[in-house]
Amino acid sequence: MSSKDRILARIRRAASGPDPTVPRDYLRVHGARTPAEAADLLAANLTEYRATVHRADEDGLPLLLTRLLSRHESVLVPPALPPHWLSAAGPTRIHDRASSTPRELDRVGGVVTGCALAIAETGTIVLDGGPDQGRRRITLIPDHHVCVVRVPDQLVDSVPQALERLDPTRPLTWISGPSATSDIELDRVEGVHGPRTLDVVLLGAQ
Repeated sequence: MSSKDRILARIRRAASGPDPTVPRDYLRVHGARTPAEAADLLAANLTEYRATVHRADEDGLPLLLTRLLSRHESVLVPPALPPHWLSAAGPTRIHDRASSTPRELDRVGGVVTGCALAIAETGTIVLDGGPDQGRRRITLIPDHHVCVVRVPDQLVDSVPQALERLDPTRPLTWISGPSATSDIELDRVEGVHGPRTLDVVLLGAQ
C-alpha cells in the first residue's frame, strides 16, 4: 500500500465515523454593544484597514452612490441590485453576463453590491454570491468596489455569530479593506488581488 493509499484510507475512516464533538467554550462576543455601537466599531475597523466608510439612509443613498462613482463611465451591477440604489444620472450600468471575459470586466470602472453580512469586531464584509452581490469575479476584477451594508439587519458583532448565519456551501468572500500585500521590505501595494479602493456604505446607520 502506498503512502497515498494509506492517507486516503484514513480520511475515509474518519469521514465514515461519528461526528466528533467540538468544544465551543470560547467567547462568542467580546462585550455588549448597542446596534449603534456595533456600527461605530465596524466603521472604525474598516477605516483602520484603509476602507472608506459612509453612512446614508434610503433617500440619500442614490445621491451618495452617484458621487462615489462619478469618476467612472460604467459600473458593474449584480442581477438583483435594488434599482432605486442607483440614480439615472450615474454611470452606465453594465450587467454581469456569463460570457463576460476578465478583460471586459477589467474595463469597467467599478462595481456596486450588497453583502451577506458584516462583522463589527473584525471590520469584515462577507459576500456569499447572493443575487444583490453577483458572482465572485465581479467584485475581484474592477478596481473600485462599493459595498452597501444594511444596518442593523446585516451587522453582527463577532465571527462566531457570523458563522451561525452563513451557509458554508456558498462561495464566501471575506473582505477587510482594499486588496493589499507587502513585499519583504513591508512596502504595501494595494490592488494586487482585488479592488484597490473599497467604499462601504452603512445603510440606515446615522
